[in-house]
Amino acid sequence: MFRTHNCGELRLSDAGKQVTLSGWVQIGRGFGGLTFVDLRDRYGITQIVFDGDDNAALTERAKKLGREWVIQVKGTVRERTNKNPNRATGDIEIIADELTVLNSSKVPPFTIEDDSDGGDDLRMQYRYLDLRRGPLQQNIIFRSKLALAVRAYLGEQQFVEVETPFLIKSTPEGARDFVVPSRLNEGQFYALPQSPQTFKQLLMVAGYDRYFQIVKCFRDEDLRADRQPEFTQIDCEMAFVTQEEVLNTFEGLTRHVFQELKGVELGTFPRMLYDEAIRRYGSDKPDLRFGMELVELNEVAQNKGFGVFDSAELVVGICVPGKADLTRKQLDALTNWVKRPQIGAKGLVYVKCNEDGTFKSSVDKFFDQEALAAWAAKCAAKPGDLLLVLSGEDEKTRGQLGRLRLHVAEENDMIPAGSFKPLWVVDFPLLEWDEDSERFHAMHHPFTSPKREEVERMLTGDHETMKSLKADAYDLVINGAEIGGGSVRIYDRELQEKNFQLLGFTPEEAEEQFGFLMGAFEYGAPPHAGIAFGFDRLCAVMNGQSSIRDFIAFPKNNQGRDVMIDAPASIDEAQCKELNLKITV
Repeated sequence: MFRTHNCGELRLSDAGKQVTLSGWVQIGRGFGGLTFVDLRDRYGITQIVFDGDDNAALTERAKKLGREWVIQVKGTVRERTNKNPNRATGDIEIIADELTVLNSSKVPPFTIEDDSDGGDDLRMQYRYLDLRRGPLQQNIIFRSKLALAVRAYLGEQQFVEVETPFLIKSTPEGARDFVVPSRLNEGQFYALPQSPQTFKQLLMVAGYDRYFQIVKCFRDEDLRADRQPEFTQIDCEMAFVTQEEVLNTFEGLTRHVFQELKGVELGTFPRMLYDEAIRRYGSDKPDLRFGMELVELNEVAQNKGFGVFDSAELVVGICVPGKADLTRKQLDALTNWVKRPQIGAKGLVYVKCNEDGTFKSSVDKFFDQEALAAWAAKCAAKPGDLLLVLSGEDEKTRGQLGRLRLHVAEENDMIPAGSFKPLWVVDFPLLEWDEDSERFHAMHHPFTSPKREEVERMLTGDHETMKSLKADAYDLVINGAEIGGGSVRIYDRELQEKNFQLLGFTPEEAEEQFGFLMGAFEYGAPPHAGIAFGFDRLCAVMNGQSSIRDFIAFPKNNQGRDVMIDAPASIDEAQCKELNLKITV
């Protein structure tokens, strides 16, 4: 056999045992007649000792070993004289009496260590080497354990795992589809699924009242740290349930995986209306790990002769505790940050609440000390605090200040490490009006039901009524990240047809795209609801990381490319001809 134990397994209690280990050479070092080799596998590192006094030839061979060579060593476990308390195997070492080189290695382009000297592009190109590093191995193993924990919990809750197709029909709603040409059907294309949405609803019609799937999904969209063109969902659907039953079930799942994998007890999750989240935090995915809620200042800041505020729909601020000592340079940097195109604010007003009870602001010539004191009172500010204020259109300004709130907290280490604050955000708008296209878009997706008390208004109301409709939709948010989202579904053909009409579909287009689903609703469709968790994002949030890329074994870069295998790539002329494609550049 290649090994009797792995490289993270042996302890002092194993002293005297004859063992065989296999793995990669982490590093070698010589001291006189002794050569030491750190041997690594995914379980850990064990020190191997080659003693020239006992076996000079073997020691000479050991001196020639290079980094990342694959070797097998046989020897005896003994207690180390200089123990390493930072290593699980640090009390022992193996005194080697046999060495077999299983494979040599070129010098790696970067060091295979926890803190590598390789840049992102280089490590992506040699991803198979990057995956040998401890942090990435821990992430990938964590991902595996999370999947097993999810399956165990849902299995106990009588969910049935069902695979749905990857080659489906393209739909116009949502993000762009990845399309696949059909060789057997000239001029026609499959699409890769952005979600198994319609199939899981059909499974409810088919009587499988509790479905789940840990499934790959695909979206052809611009990429960020928390987005990839292919990603994984924990996709679930339930029949004969209310919104409350769905929330309780998946709150239970979330508590279960945090307890099992992190030893963290989350408790019961608070519920927050969408409108309240926007009002208090300027975001539909608020981070509750710190305060700094938005405070409306119209009452105390307007009609004082400052035109910027007087003409604004909203004047709103946050109180940053203990940060009145920020320098002018730091405040200018915050102003420049909010004026970036990504944020879009025209400027930033600040007020320093001095320790002596006075105030210093960027608008001193418009507001006296009494006026600024009213601001401070409104924001419950204390001496030493800093007020940051924006103004403009209500919705846009709240969003800008919400993002500034997060930025300030991150920049000033105001977010407690290792803390998890989950909540459900509920009652989202059903539709959102787009001024450019002059049409409604689904806030969640076209199959989301309005709240039960809103159904009649949806079927009979006017254009303005539609703007105020609330959906039976909900998001799970943890630490400011949307972990999952779902809704109660429409299961009535008339209501679904009305929703498609509001979204700009003609009856013919709706029938062509979704006639199979509306037809199924005519055969005894039960009430049903569901949710999908972003599996990659859940992995990242549970480990306090912002990027999902390091929890995916072979991710794409920010341009959607796999630089390791050099994909996407062109296909040859014969393939194009077979697929009836004409490629022009």
